[in-house]
Amino acid sequence: MRSFLLTFFRHSQRPESDPRPMARKNRDDVSAWDIEALPPVLCPICERIIPDDQTDAHHLVPKSKGGKKTVVLHRICHDQIHATFTDSQLAKTFSTIDAILGDPAMQKFVAWIKGKHPGFSDTAKPSRQAAGSGRGRKS
Repeated sequence: MRSFLLTFFRHSQRPESDPRPMARKNRDDVSAWDIEALPPVLCPICERIIPDDQTDAHHLVPKSKGGKKTVVLHRICHDQIHATFTDSQLAKTFSTIDAILGDPAMQKFVAWIKGKHPGFSDTAKPSRQAAGSGRGRKS
């Protein structure tokens, strides 16, 4: 087996007489990556730029209710949506950004968060209407 590997290795290398230099990519040279700068992503809830470390995908209709379509939101906006609404409410009534923004509790949240810098992070607080345990507001 060893002799086979040595023979294979010798024949797989380029001959010493080949004058062409071996091409190497400089992976450390960022300019060689040919990547265009992506435009900033705006959160459709608060209309602020979303930093890379604050990005969350929100299913407009929860996955548990058969939803597939997602939108990118600030993590704090996403957390507030799930602190305010149940999965059933999201599936039946609040399955669009416009419907979510039409809710008075979310309007109050948006008015508050718009004054914060894009990287602002805090824990979502359940609305006063939230009752009992579980996810979101009961109606």
